Amino acid sequence: MAKSCYKRVLLKLSGQSLSGDGHYGIDPLAVRYAAEQIKEASELGVELGVVIGGGNIWRGLEAESWGMDRATADYAGMLATVMNALALQDALERMDLTTRTQTALQVHSVAEPYIRRRAMRHLEKGRVVIFAAGTGNPFMTTDTTSALRAVEIGAEVLMMGKNNVDAVYDSDPNQNPDAQPFSQLSYLDALNLRLKIMDTTALSLCMDNSLPIIIFDLFQPGSIRRVLSGESVGTRISGGE
Repeated sequence: MAKSCYKRVLLKLSGQSLSGDGHYGIDPLAVRYAAEQIKEASELGVELGVVIGGGNIWRGLEAESWGMDRATADYAGMLATVMNALALQDALERMDLTTRTQTALQVHSVAEPYIRRRAMRHLEKGRVVIFAAGTGNPFMTTDTTSALRAVEIGAEVLMMGKNNVDAVYDSDPNQNPDAQPFSQLSYLDALNLRLKIMDTTALSLCMDNSLPIIIFDLFQPGSIRRVLSGESVGTRISGGE
């Protein structure tokens, strides 16, 4: 079995990746697929943290457009990420991977509270740690959560598994058939080009802490394993070195 080029990584999954071919809810087959990809990563010996979104169940910005208070809408979205985290945890444990879910909101009956040192100890023991409920604060995306948690736990790279998006392009490939993918980008280029890869708060946090980001298609078989093995997959965003 090959070994990972990284000791510790943070994997960001969108909530939409758990909805499969649908646009809403949790698809058991999609959850199982994500769990299989994570198991492959674990078998490479990497210490793995996961941040998961909740857009397949609830989107705070959409709720705000209906007239709902934005902070309340965001808290509802945080609870949606807890539901996704529990579904993923169950799938991982059925594959014999020891998993812990930690939440930024206090939900003692179903998950541990987020405690940085405890999370790092879990990782050192080879457990997969799922970080749910975002940062615990409204107006913060799960992209920002993934950057923050990656920095906090000392991850060497932030892997952003996209739903049928294999790289960062110079324009929308769904609208422009001549759109060209980037194999590498600097943080400043990613910010200046406004490519909507992730929110600017998250991107700036990665830049300030020299945390590389790899954007790749989660639904390309073996993509996580290939990234961890050091293959050039998707788009790497870093300091431009």
